[in-house]
Amino acid sequence: MTFPVQKSEAEWQSVLKEKGAEPGALQVTRHAATERPFTGKYEAHWQDGSYHCICCGNLLFDAGTKFDAGCGWPSFSQAVPGAIKENVDLSHGMRRVETVCAQCGSHLGHVFEDGPAPTGLRYCMNSASLDFDAKAS
Repeated sequence: MTFPVQKSEAEWQSVLKEKGAEPGALQVTRHAATERPFTGKYEAHWQDGSYHCICCGNLLFDAGTKFDAGCGWPSFSQAVPGAIKENVDLSHGMRRVETVCAQCGSHLGHVFEDGPAPTGLRYCMNSASLDFDAKAS
């Protein structure tokens, strides 16, 4: 699958370093690794604002859709329309739906059908894939 924003591994590494991304962000975003539960900086983060792709800045989630799923990763009930693409993930002996940034293909996490109403979805994201923009007061 090709995406509008394309960069080499070295260019992504430079972008992440420039943004002060957390350690392991390159492995998570470009190689579909997963951070350990309850270790990401946005897991217990409840400030008003928006969440963006750490690699390309694409708007992914409004903070108002974030909820405490108790799973150890930031969870959202709804993504910004068109911001995320989904892929079937058969790794780890199970069938899951991987979520990637629609602009750059950055691995974000997975989406599950055990979230709250009205969507019933739980976008389970890696903090290392996200960048937060606080809402101006």
